[in-house]
Amino acid sequence: LKEIVTQGKLVSDEIIIDLLSKRLEAGEAKGESGFILDGFPRTVRQAEILEGVTDVDLVINLKLREEALLAKCLGRRICSECGGNYNVACIDIKAENGRPGMYMAPLPPPPQCASKLITRPDDTEEVVKQRLRIYQAMTRPVEDFYRSRGKLLEFDLPGGIPESWPKLLCALNLEDREDKQSAAA
Repeated sequence: LKEIVTQGKLVSDEIIIDLLSKRLEAGEAKGESGFILDGFPRTVRQAEILEGVTDVDLVINLKLREEALLAKCLGRRICSECGGNYNVACIDIKAENGRPGMYMAPLPPPPQCASKLITRPDDTEEVVKQRLRIYQAMTRPVEDFYRSRGKLLEFDLPGGIPESWPKLLCALNLEDREDKQSAAA
C-alpha cells in the first residue's frame, strides 16, 4: 500500500472495501454509532459498494483552490518522533477576478518537534499534481453521485482552521465545543 500511495496512485477498491468493512464491523462490535471517512470514496464504484455496506448520511466536499492545495501539500511536515502533523506553508492568495483572497497561516510545530520534521515521500509537486489529475478523472464524478442523492454538502474552505472550523460547524448545525477546536482543516 505504501508504494502505491507514494507514487500518487489509488489503492484498489477491493483492498479498500475489505479494510473498511473490517474496521466498521470492529467499531460496531465496540458500540460505535457513527463514523467519518476522510478521502473515501474516491470513485463512483467505491461509492456504490459503500452504499451496499453501510448507510451514508452526509458527504462533505471540502473545496480548496488548487494553488492553495498544492502549497498546503508541499508545506506538510510530520514529526518523525511523535507523528504530529504540521504545515510550514504560509498561503496568502490575493483576491482577483471576483474571487476572494485566502490566507492560511502556517501550523508550526512545538519546540520539541521543530528539529524532527520530515516531509512525506508523496508530498512532491509531481505526485501532488498526479493526485489532482486522478481526482479530476475519477473522484469528481463521486460529487455528482452524492449530489443526485441529496447527500452532498459543498463547503468552500475560506482559510485556515480559525476561519474554517466555526463556519463548517455552523453549516452542519453543530455547536462549537472547546474539545473540537483542535481538529485539522
